[in-house]
Amino acid sequence: MDTPVNLKHPPAVDGIRARLAFWLRNDATRLLWPTRCLACEDPGLDGMDLCHRCEMTLPANISACRGCALPIPDAGGLCGACLGGRSPLAEVHAAFVYAAPLDRLLPRLKFAGDLAAGRLVAQLMTERLRDVPRPQALIPVPLHRARLRQRGFNQVLELTRPLGRALDLPVLDGALVRHKLTQEQSRLSAVARRRNLKGAFEARSRLPLPAHVALVDDVMTTGATLHAAAVALKRAGVERVDAWVAARVP
Repeated sequence: MDTPVNLKHPPAVDGIRARLAFWLRNDATRLLWPTRCLACEDPGLDGMDLCHRCEMTLPANISACRGCALPIPDAGGLCGACLGGRSPLAEVHAAFVYAAPLDRLLPRLKFAGDLAAGRLVAQLMTERLRDVPRPQALIPVPLHRARLRQRGFNQVLELTRPLGRALDLPVLDGALVRHKLTQEQSRLSAVARRRNLKGAFEARSRLPLPAHVALVDDVMTTGATLHAAAVALKRAGVERVDAWVAARVP
């Protein structure tokens, strides 16, 4: 009896194909340039600005609560807080835990306008979130117009656009508006964060929103921002709101 031939490509081959596909969807000219690791400056992998050593240290959020993405031993289960509470979010998926090198790449995008770091994080999110339940559209968490003028760009939108292109999902920028200028969340307690964001968001889509959307954010700490945004979307008629985030603070 002949031995069955395994036609499935090795993981390394699949990884290279996924990286090349990401750049073909986003910026094919990048395939002509040598890659460079944005974390340590060493030569990067084919189709990725990250070296093999840094890729091996990525803090993937493999075992996490389905309701808040908090790392827990029971992958796909619910943590104690989610078991005992109600959330406007159906599922939360965080690609990584907020640790090196994400804790360097994301601040470089947010505070230094390093769009290359943003594209790398979006590429890493694409690989990690490819197999989670697929929404009909992605909605980036918006900035208030005053903060957008001050910063010049929305770092979350810079993650969402390449993620949407790579996964062939529409990005509904402008469907959600942040009409309340809030204090910086990082300076507040969990209770103060929820109070700070009450009524901060409003859905203002000209067209009916899809039944199932995923909010995209860069970092999740307590989840107050995502909860407030999800409440606004559900009030506008969205049936299911998930959250996709780059990194979860443990």
